[in-house]
Amino acid sequence: MNNKQIIENFWTTMETNDFYAVAKLLHDDYILEWHQSGERIRGRDNFAAINTYYPTEGKWTFHINHIVADGDVVVSDVNVSDGKVHDRVITFSTIKDGKIWKQIEFWPQAFDAPEWRAKWVEKI
Repeated sequence: MNNKQIIENFWTTMETNDFYAVAKLLHDDYILEWHQSGERIRGRDNFAAINTYYPTEGKWTFHINHIVADGDVVVSDVNVSDGKVHDRVITFSTIKDGKIWKQIEFWPQAFDAPEWRAKWVEKI
């Protein structure tokens, strides 16, 4: 598998909601960083546990919008939902030894645009 396919496989496996199966795709020295909340998750076991015990309204679904690969770094843009929550996650993944070694995720929250700029933009 090339690096882009490794990340495609990651999101496909995430769709199963079997996060211990996902953990098998991760490097022994795996790190996940959530800079917006200032948290770092170390190791496959912690990754699987936090995703397994994350409070949800239903089964997680994942829709890949874009994946761009450049060498060992792969960036993915994915819509994520549990049926109630509808978020978008931007993930920078670094591949090492054919496994996902490090991920930095950003979960941007939607917000209402300020009125002052309405004459220059269109709503999407």
